[in-house]
Amino acid sequence: MKYGFVIDNRKCIGCHACTTACKSEHDVPIGVNRTWVKQVEKGSFPDTRRLFSVLRCNQCTNAPCVTICPTESLFIRKDGIVDFDKDRCIGCKSCMQACPYDALYIDPETSTAAKCNYCAHRIDLGLEPACVNVCPEEAIISGDMNNPNSTIADLLAKHDVKSRKPEKNTVPNVFYIDADDVSLIPSYSTPTKDNLWGSQQHGVGHFAKEAEKLSFSNTDLIEELVKINGGFEKDGEHVSSPKTVEVLMDKKKSKSVYNTPDKGILWAWEVSAYVWTKAIATGVILLVALAGLTGKFVSDTELYIGVFVGLVFLTLTGVLLIKDLDQPKRFLYVLLRPHWSSWLVKGGYAITIYGGLLTLLGLAIFLGWEKIARPALWLSALVAIVVSVYTAFLFAQAKGRDFWQAPTLSFHMLVHSFMAGSATLLLVFSLFNPGCLWFSFLKNTLLVSILINLIIVSIEIFGKHDSIDASKVVSMISTGRYKNMFWIGAVLLGNLVPLILLYFSYDQNFMLMFNSVIILVGIYIIEHIWVEAPQRISLS
Repeated sequence: MKYGFVIDNRKCIGCHACTTACKSEHDVPIGVNRTWVKQVEKGSFPDTRRLFSVLRCNQCTNAPCVTICPTESLFIRKDGIVDFDKDRCIGCKSCMQACPYDALYIDPETSTAAKCNYCAHRIDLGLEPACVNVCPEEAIISGDMNNPNSTIADLLAKHDVKSRKPEKNTVPNVFYIDADDVSLIPSYSTPTKDNLWGSQQHGVGHFAKEAEKLSFSNTDLIEELVKINGGFEKDGEHVSSPKTVEVLMDKKKSKSVYNTPDKGILWAWEVSAYVWTKAIATGVILLVALAGLTGKFVSDTELYIGVFVGLVFLTLTGVLLIKDLDQPKRFLYVLLRPHWSSWLVKGGYAITIYGGLLTLLGLAIFLGWEKIARPALWLSALVAIVVSVYTAFLFAQAKGRDFWQAPTLSFHMLVHSFMAGSATLLLVFSLFNPGCLWFSFLKNTLLVSILINLIIVSIEIFGKHDSIDASKVVSMISTGRYKNMFWIGAVLLGNLVPLILLYFSYDQNFMLMFNSVIILVGIYIIEHIWVEAPQRISLS
């Protein structure tokens, strides 16, 4: 048994009866939707037409929201329906980042995730979903796709159908008859609020910190995609000319005039700050361990300072993670009700183990347990590597955000740990222990780390990107709304200026402290951009 939907666009009249029935059936609050009708205007006057597409959860066979959910709040039933249990949800919003279809939302009344669940309670009673019952044109067809005698199986056998974003390998189970790409692919139409319905698209949604879609004109997008990326891959072919991109963008004449409200920035400054504090918490121990490997002298006092700094910033990391949850009282569910496919769970356990090892290491140093101190240090360093990079794997599970799929992201986070650790230790020792014997080691490590970081960032910005969405993020960072923050804050002040100062060996305490501060600020800026910019891409 495998339930799915067929949306017959030949019949849909855009009446929104399905949306209304869904809201009534599930008491869906104002500002969020489980089912909605996207409207796109195609062409230019007088040769125009309006396209309607019913959008919702795609009941994916390989549902990324289920994979990333840390508490099994989302799960796949035996009949293929992707359902949810709000009582297990911690409000981490990972599922919303993982869904390529913008199908999930945080219910403002329960602060938990919700979405279309195929009216599972009605299915269990032998009834059809509410949207199917109410559709006046029978444009929504539900049923068991594995039953050859069902209406939906017959339609799938007789018609060429399309699905949304099949390249994501989610195996979606919502299919469209006579669908136009400009209504199914978000990047093929330009969002607009200059119409009767357009204001619905902004500022409601998740009631987020900042609900704002980036409005690219298609003409600007065409120019930026080719200039920044040298083209991209589409349907297995390399697209490199403006004319070819123009064809893909359907002659630059399509605009989205009605859609589900923008959910805004789901992972805001708390996530950017947690990545930053985590880099410091892991970096200080990685630097101490690296000093031991290279034979540099590290006294117990310096080691103890490293452990103390690591614990302080690890605690801040935990506080920020909990603060970002919409159900912060349930944070222990990550450890007590774990879903092991989620990197949020693996990261939660890694952070917990790392905190325990740092505590053990601190006690061993304080009490003089030399036989325990060295193994605890090496174990702490190994776990520190896991803690520093696990967020890259968590972001990779967020299939809705193409820019986060970059294979360099784990290296990006690891090198930031070395940069942050070196800068933090230089700052601390410049203040409290200016005669530290391993200043030169910290400076050299920082110098190498900055060079590697610049290479990685160059690859992430100027390397090839295989999707329009990833290229749009690059355009935002390099020439769009984030350009000043990126080039001046992150690249110039956070990397190039410290690189010059380190190269010319300015050893005064004031210069070392200044260098350390601007490096740490630069790391935060770039993490903030990397976290926020991809979330400005519309998924619907």
